[in-house]
Amino acid sequence: MLYISALINPVRTLTNIYDQIQEGATGFRRFCEIMDSPEEEQIENAVRPEILRGDIVFEDVTFSYKKGGDARPVIKDFSMKIPAGKTIALVGPSGGGKTTICHLIPRFYEIDGGKITIDGIDIRDLDKVSLRKNVGIVQQDVFLFNGTIRENIAYGNFDATEDEIIEAAKKANIHQYISELPDGYDTNVGERGIKLSGGQKQRVSIARAFLKNPPILILDEATSALDNATEMLIQDALYKLSEGRTVLVVAHRLSTIKNADEIIVITKDGIEERGSHEQLILCDGLYKKLYEYQFKNL
Repeated sequence: MLYISALINPVRTLTNIYDQIQEGATGFRRFCEIMDSPEEEQIENAVRPEILRGDIVFEDVTFSYKKGGDARPVIKDFSMKIPAGKTIALVGPSGGGKTTICHLIPRFYEIDGGKITIDGIDIRDLDKVSLRKNVGIVQQDVFLFNGTIRENIAYGNFDATEDEIIEAAKKANIHQYISELPDGYDTNVGERGIKLSGGQKQRVSIARAFLKNPPILILDEATSALDNATEMLIQDALYKLSEGRTVLVVAHRLSTIKNADEIIVITKDGIEERGSHEQLILCDGLYKKLYEYQFKNL
């Protein structure tokens, strides 16, 4: 077929071949960049807990992305406690460091000062693999790889059985949709999940988290890019997922975090307010203004 096409339109054929070579070269270069990246350093005799309870404490934590004397800290002298099994929500204007705080817990970045502990253990003393096995993350930008729905869900636990994968999909409110597809769980999702909608990708991500079953859960703007109807469906799955876990939520839509045990309002200057939804409404401060503004614009 390629030979016949070349006879009919040699310029187009050569162009297509060139594009494919370029795509392959770009992918190979990216592969080489990843393989050449230095391995993350591990300390000797790192603590390797099987399961953490999830009692998280930030003590005077400071962090900046650019190291050096001129770097302005993204967060400075930040302190916060998340008791095991409780839900803490971070809200506030962009630029306050909410997502950065989430990324510090699994040690995607290393802090400049202060200390973060889980169950009383400094996370710098924890084995990174063991730490990250205990942390589940559901973000706004879901990454799915080019494979089947089954494989993408099983990424949460490579040892999961078929029944466990299906049960996780049911809890994430995605099983019925999958079952109606011609190839079911063997449906290929395409590169970065291009064949699925935003809500479907998000539910696959939630199914992953159910399958992983971590004691610590981070929800970073997990529903902010979805329409209201889809958000309600996914929010129900997130409530189920949060039960019995230590949960840190970054939320843009304040209606989704009203039931959090504590809400912390963060600005670029640090913690502005903290308390329950009811307490913050009574304070008549920034949280109340943000909350009323959102409902005024519904």
